[in-house]
Amino acid sequence: MPCETLARRIIACLDVDRGRVVKGVCFADLADAGDPTELAWTHSEQGADEIIFLDITATADNRAILIESVRRTAEELFIPLTVGGGIRSLQDAASVFDAGADKVAVNSAALHDPALITRIAQRFGSQAVVVAIDARRSQRGGYDVFACGGRTRMELDAFAWVHEVQERGAGEILVTSMDRDGTGSGFDCDLTAAVAQAVRIPVIASGGAGHVHHFIEVFRQGAADAALAASLFHFGVQSAAELKANLHCAGIPVRWPC
Repeated sequence: MPCETLARRIIACLDVDRGRVVKGVCFADLADAGDPTELAWTHSEQGADEIIFLDITATADNRAILIESVRRTAEELFIPLTVGGGIRSLQDAASVFDAGADKVAVNSAALHDPALITRIAQRFGSQAVVVAIDARRSQRGGYDVFACGGRTRMELDAFAWVHEVQERGAGEILVTSMDRDGTGSGFDCDLTAAVAQAVRIPVIASGGAGHVHHFIEVFRQGAADAALAASLFHFGVQSAAELKANLHCAGIPVRWPC
């Protein structure tokens, strides 16, 4: 069987704030990590399967996504690029695709207008729509969903929401553990596994990557189709190629090396 059949994807995430890549811990204390175009090219050259570009303050600042920054980043890539942040309408999505994106990620706007998912999927195809979900463990048990870059808690159960976004036409779900974000303590495998079991579409795990064994855990225990990292790659802890070589040795199918 070709190694591509069950290959797990490794995704590098660029959290962009006013044109610069930043990284924090639990969505706070953001530190500069570099230029998005340069980092996207570097991660691509070092073996990442995809890049996700998230303009993390576009929604909170009530502004449009920085299209020129997206365009410059897309021009440097030969791997899929997903772009999110500040996408509130079908026209916003069209502008991002025109700038070179392969997929769009929607989060806050979809929470306020779930039909946006369907409109984008009907126009561009479900394969081009990623719904990003920022989730935090609730004191009541389960997980709460947050909007506006983790600033606003929604009165919405995470698992009810994943069911809805699938039915509305999403092609993938990017689930971020706010509790683990930037900590390097490992993915929330319980959260990822519960989402993966609840839906039929691919699930991307995000939040907490710090070591190769975290990826092994989230692929085996969390049943993730893909896993995302930011700090691990941005600050030179490990390249995507090194990570993939270790995953390959552990028996996790990856796209390269085979």
